[in-house]
Amino acid sequence: MKKLRAMDLRSAWVIAVASVAVSMVIAAMAGLTTALPEIALVTGANTGQMTWIMDGYTLALAALLLPAGALGDRLGRREVLIVGLIIFGVASLAAIWCTDPVSMIISRAACGVGAALIMPTTLSLITTGVPADKRELGISIWAAVVGAGAIFGILITGVLLEFFSWKSIFIMFAVMAVTILVLSLTIATSKDPDPGPFDFIGALTSVAAVTMLIFGLIEAPHKGWTSPLVLVCLIGGMGLVVGFYRAEARNLSPLLDVNLFRNRAFAAGSLSVLVQFFLSFGLFVVFLQQVQLIFGYSPLKSAVALMPIVVGVVCVAPLSTILVVRWNALRLFLTAGITAGGIGVLTMGLFDYDEYWMLLIPMMAFAVGLGLSGAPSTAAIMTNTPPGNQGVGSAVNDTARELGAALGIAVSGSIMAAGFDARIGETADRARDQIDALGRQAAAAGNPAATQEASRQADTVAEHVRQSLAEALAVADGLRDQAPGVAATITDGARAAWSVPMGHAYLVVGVVTLVGAAVLCWITPNRIDATAGGAAMADGSATSADQDGDNAEDRHESDRPANVGVTGNTNSPGFSGV
Repeated sequence: MKKLRAMDLRSAWVIAVASVAVSMVIAAMAGLTTALPEIALVTGANTGQMTWIMDGYTLALAALLLPAGALGDRLGRREVLIVGLIIFGVASLAAIWCTDPVSMIISRAACGVGAALIMPTTLSLITTGVPADKRELGISIWAAVVGAGAIFGILITGVLLEFFSWKSIFIMFAVMAVTILVLSLTIATSKDPDPGPFDFIGALTSVAAVTMLIFGLIEAPHKGWTSPLVLVCLIGGMGLVVGFYRAEARNLSPLLDVNLFRNRAFAAGSLSVLVQFFLSFGLFVVFLQQVQLIFGYSPLKSAVALMPIVVGVVCVAPLSTILVVRWNALRLFLTAGITAGGIGVLTMGLFDYDEYWMLLIPMMAFAVGLGLSGAPSTAAIMTNTPPGNQGVGSAVNDTARELGAALGIAVSGSIMAAGFDARIGETADRARDQIDALGRQAAAAGNPAATQEASRQADTVAEHVRQSLAEALAVADGLRDQAPGVAATITDGARAAWSVPMGHAYLVVGVVTLVGAAVLCWITPNRIDATAGGAAMADGSATSADQDGDNAEDRHESDRPANVGVTGNTNSPGFSGV
């Protein structure tokens, strides 16, 4: 009995350390949004440079996940985690001395390199260091932390900015990295005992492919989807993905065994994770601007407004994987979860919401959907990954997240930017005409220079109004005392010009998500451990039982070997049942 308690305590400690580490990575991705205006003033960053202060981290993280996961499998997962924490902590601390945008972007990219070494090792340490009967709970907790991490990051950084400067955020991340490093020394490591030679060609190809895709998605909202640079990056990135797949399929020691995607549970889990993060970040981009610029919330209050999502995810996620395993209901949970999330966001675009409380019902539908599908998706990926490749399996899970997030931001951002640009011109022209009229009135009252001065001011105001909703509202605030009528024209017109594309962004994100749910309903098996006939799938031929999902899933547990991996390895970390 004492041994069982010790094992339970050790499992809980591994899960706790891994969850804290991954929460730091996710928080660093989203939390900096609250400090961007202050950082821009200190460094002199323009709008494009502000984007890259955020996205330099995301690009480095996404591009290096697969090689980083493979290094963890070969060199030791805890050891790679420690190296990542050191890089992350040093780069975070270096940011407080950055005084120009270029150095800040470099610092953030270096943080992303550290995060790429941290993120896949956290999940693989759970799947290799926790007993099979505790593993589904560990993965569920990890997935819940990832789902809520972005919101917690926004909340914590908002609290810090209420009392301290932007530098406090980077100091906090550096302190967290040191603390987690010390804690990581208390957990056991693991690695693939026979990894084979490292696939350098595959690593370079994967880095180039993901870099081009993410770069194209980041630049698309600013340069346009038809920009030559964006098209070259997106088409070239997809070409490299195809080349990577073909090369890895022939490689005897691949960076990623692409035959894993022949496993329906693995493929469905990967697609589900991508759709979830497309949905999540597509929502966050619109929602945070809605509550700040339309409802007038502060950054901290905006983060608090997202907390119902955290509550929904945290309450549902820990149970979802356990129930999926017990009921053999992977298809039901993934389809229902993605559908609920899509309907929630779609509803936010179909109706006008004048008060925050009116958004709570669709927000909770989104949160419950994320809780139902998030943890089972990750479990489906990791359960069907051989034990020696847990780092790579975790990296596939994380890369799907980053691609989904980048796609969600790009789609929502481009819809809102294009829609606002198409509608704001009338308001800018009306404001310019009103200022010109005020100048003529002043000239008629005995101030002949007023007309020329008003003309210059009118052109400047019109130019700023066209930039963005935030800039238009800032201009309106500046004019409120001297020209309240002009300020009202700008405020009402800018919000109206933004509200229509806001609804369109919600609608498009919701519809794309529902299409993803339909695809998942078609391809997802019922059993989370889709290993019946797994060895046959590995060499390219699926058994008839796997082709017919219900036949495979309805097979009794005792009719097949326990924990058989996708390649037939009997040590695979598949769930043995609950």
